[in-house]
Amino acid sequence: MKNGLLVVGMIALLLGAAACAGPTRVAMDFGTSVKLSTFNQTLNPQAGKNLEPVAGFDGGAAKYTMEKYQKDFEKPQAAPGYTFRTGYTNQQ
Repeated sequence: MKNGLLVVGMIALLLGAAACAGPTRVAMDFGTSVKLSTFNQTLNPQAGKNLEPVAGFDGGAAKYTMEKYQKDFEKPQAAPGYTFRTGYTNQQ
């Protein structure tokens, strides 16, 4: 019994020492893939600094697009319900 407890204690000590050894390669690279994919999908990283108005999208089309976008968040109307009677009733 004492030998088993000693082995468990040694394993716990080794695991604790390994955990405090420092950052692993996985911990150092955590989030790198997300940052890299975001960077690769950005067409123009400097676009946020351009304060010129956007040209090429007329006001009517923009208004229609925004109204349609807002309407997508409204609660949909309930579809008309139909009741079919089969003649069978489950009365107890």
